[in-house]
Amino acid sequence: MPSSEVSTDQIEKREGKETKKGRKEKRTHTGNKLVGQVVIPGDVVASVETKQLTVGPGLRQCGELIVAEKAGILRGSKTMYYIDSSQRRYLPVKDDRVIGAVLNNGRDAFQVDIRSAQLASLPYLSFEGVTKKNRPDFKTGDLVYTRVLVANKDMEPELSCVNGQEKADGMGILTGGFSFQTSLGLCHRLLRPKCTLVTALGEHFPYEMTVGLNGIVWVKAETLEQTIIAANATINSEFLNEAEIKAMVKKLCQ
Repeated sequence: MPSSEVSTDQIEKREGKETKKGRKEKRTHTGNKLVGQVVIPGDVVASVETKQLTVGPGLRQCGELIVAEKAGILRGSKTMYYIDSSQRRYLPVKDDRVIGAVLNNGRDAFQVDIRSAQLASLPYLSFEGVTKKNRPDFKTGDLVYTRVLVANKDMEPELSCVNGQEKADGMGILTGGFSFQTSLGLCHRLLRPKCTLVTALGEHFPYEMTVGLNGIVWVKAETLEQTIIAANATINSEFLNEAEIKAMVKKLCQ
């Protein structure tokens, strides 16, 4: 009668380990069970040994441990983690796409408010196809969709309206429409591939939505009424589940 016992070698193979001589042990990070759960500052959410792991907002690496710095819901996948919280103050992070308001024109750059502790600088040459002779003509109060190029606690943030291939990639001035502030957590949810709110609004009327990771959202529809509906639906959706969001959008569009 065959034995039902599992050998040690079989267990090690399942865990992705190699114990033969001359081969290194493949170690991975842990913490997947906490994804979707509430964490508080000081909680250890993962351990990193040899596998590369991207640490997002709200987390800090302490040696081989990933520790929470703020309260919220842990989100992420096998190679990336971040904390989804309802905070409103934005801390600049490199490569974040943000929306800012132009405050004034300096000698070499625009000064832009991105809701951080310091004003950000947007150099005149940080646009696709721009030269010294034809720099962009922005006015005070104009909204610009841009990317954080430099994020350092010891200096002001620097922005850019081109990607790594020197292409605009949708970045630039936002004309018309309506902008409003919301929590950073809601902005992350709006950017998910299958966002219930974005899909529900699109079933009723065409519209444009640009989401900045700094808590600013810009919407624009064909009519002023539709633009207001999209803005109100976005603001009201923060603490609703999928069914409630669909019902709310349907009621607003009646």
